[in-house]
Amino acid sequence: MWAYETSFYQIYPLGFCGAPFENDGKLEHRILKVIDWIPHFKKLGVGAILFNPVFESDTHGYNTRDYKKIDVRLGTNADFKKVCKALHKEGIKVVLDGVFNHAGRGFFGFEDVLKNRWDSRYKDWFNLNFDGNSNYNDGLWYEGWEGNYDLVKLNLRNPEVADYLIDSVKFWIDEFGIDGLRLDVAYCVDTDFLKRLRYETGQFKEDFFLMGEMIGGDYNRIMGDELCHSATNYECYKGMYSALNSMNLFEIIHSLLRQFGPENWTLYRGKHLLSFVDNHDVSRIASVLNRPEHLKLIYTLMFGMPGIPTIYYGSEWGEKADKSQGDPALRPCFDSPKWNDLTDTIASLCKAREKSMALSYGGFASLLLTNRQCIFERETDGDRVIVVINADENSFHADFNARAGKATDMISGNEIDFGGGLDIPPYTGYLLHI
Repeated sequence: MWAYETSFYQIYPLGFCGAPFENDGKLEHRILKVIDWIPHFKKLGVGAILFNPVFESDTHGYNTRDYKKIDVRLGTNADFKKVCKALHKEGIKVVLDGVFNHAGRGFFGFEDVLKNRWDSRYKDWFNLNFDGNSNYNDGLWYEGWEGNYDLVKLNLRNPEVADYLIDSVKFWIDEFGIDGLRLDVAYCVDTDFLKRLRYETGQFKEDFFLMGEMIGGDYNRIMGDELCHSATNYECYKGMYSALNSMNLFEIIHSLLRQFGPENWTLYRGKHLLSFVDNHDVSRIASVLNRPEHLKLIYTLMFGMPGIPTIYYGSEWGEKADKSQGDPALRPCFDSPKWNDLTDTIASLCKAREKSMALSYGGFASLLLTNRQCIFERETDGDRVIVVINADENSFHADFNARAGKATDMISGNEIDFGGGLDIPPYTGYLLHI
C-alpha cells in the first residue's frame, strides 16, 4: 500500500484559501492556490495531500450540502480537477475528507424533509420524530451528531443513503482520480457501511486508502482487513508532547511498546496508524511544547516511530495557534509557504522516510530509555534504523547494543561513530541508518 511508504501533508482548504466562514454563495476560484504550493510540497518531500472537506457546505465543511460539488467558496469541480491533475503529475496522491456520519441542514435531503414533512422521500434518510421539535424550532425532532443540530445524522442503515454516499465516492474517483479518504468521526460510522466502503472502493481503484478518525479506545474497532487501513493515533499524539513537556520519555515509549512492540499481545503490530503532532482540531505543536528546542525532536520522534507521518500546513515552519482561540485560528490562510531550520529538518525526515523500508515496515524495539533520552530500533529485512532522542539541555553518553560501529544520520547526512558508545549533544535527534 502506497500510503504506508510516504508522508502526508494536511490542508484545511477553506482556511488555507482564505474563504469566509459562512457560505456566501459567491463563486471564487480559491482552490487553485494549491497549485502554487506544489513546489513547496516537492521541496518538503511529501507524497500525499490530505484535504479536509472540499464539498459544498453550510459553514466549516463538515455540514455538507452537496456531496458531488466543490464548495462555491473554493471554486468549481473543474478547478479541483486541475488541482488533482497537477498534484498527480508530480507523483503526489490526493486524499479527501469523507464526512459520512452527518450532513448539514442545507443538505438537499434534509431541506426536502423540512419542506414536505411526511411526504418527503428522504424522511428515512435521517433519524426523525415528527412529534418532537428541535432547537431550530423545525416542528420535528432529529438526531444531531453529539447534540450538534447543525450536523444532521445520516441513517447509514438505510440502503438508499449508503448507495448515495458510495456513488459519491465513485464520482470523486472517476472525476478527480482521488487515491483515498479520511473518514470523519469514523468511530461513529456504522460498521457495516465501513465494510461496504472498503470493499467497493477496492473495486473502484486498486490500493485505494481508507483512514478513519478515532479519538480514543481500541483502533481495531475501525481498522482491519475489512475496515479502514489506518486510524488516527491520538494516543501517541498526546504521548509525544506530554512526554517531552514532563521530561518523561517513558510515557511515549510505553505507548509505542503497547501498540507496536515485540510482545505477542501488542495491539497494532504490523498495522499503520496515522501519526501527527497537530492537526486542524488541536493547538499547533509550537504552542504546546514548553521548550522550542523540542520542536525538531518531536518531528524526529514522529517520523521514527511506526505509522504514517503527517504534517499540518504551516506547522513545518513553527506556526503557533491555540485551540482556546477557536477553530478559525487553527485553520489560517498563509499568502505563501515559509522555510526555516525546522522545515529543513522535516524535509530531511520526509526524504529519509522515502528511502527506508525499516521506517515504513520495521518492528519496534526499545534499546535505551531514561526520563530524558530514548533510543529505539526499527528493523525489517535488509534495513535497520536506530532513532536517537536527547531531550535534555545537557549532552548525554549512551551505551547500548547497536550491533554496528558506524551509521549515517539521515537528517544531517553525517557519519556517526558509536563504537565506544554514543555522545549525543543537547536537544539532538538522529535517524541512524545502518
